[in-house]
Amino acid sequence: MTSAFDSIAQGLQEAIDLNNGKAVAAKTHRSPEVDVAKIRHQLGLTQMEFASKFCISVSTLRHWERGDRKPHGPALALLNVVAKEPQAVMRALG
Repeated sequence: MTSAFDSIAQGLQEAIDLNNGKAVAAKTHRSPEVDVAKIRHQLGLTQMEFASKFCISVSTLRHWERGDRKPHGPALALLNVVAKEPQAVMRALG
C-alpha cells in the first residue's frame, strides 16, 4: 500500500511543480499554441465555413480569434494538424 501511496504522492507533486513552471522528471507533451485566425485566413474560409468544416461553434472560434480563450485538449491537437496538413484533414472530414 505504501508503494501506491508514494507513487500517487510523487505524481501529484510533479503535477504541482509542472503547473508552477518548475522542471520535472516526468515526460510532458504539449501541443504548440496556434493562431486560429491565421489558419482560417490561409484556408480562405469565413468564420462560419471554418467552424462548420471543423465542428467548432462559431462562438468558440470567435473567442479563440479574439484571444479571450485558447484552444486546448483535442481542439488544440486538431488545430495543430489543420495548420500542418489542412488538405489531409479536409479530405478526411469530407
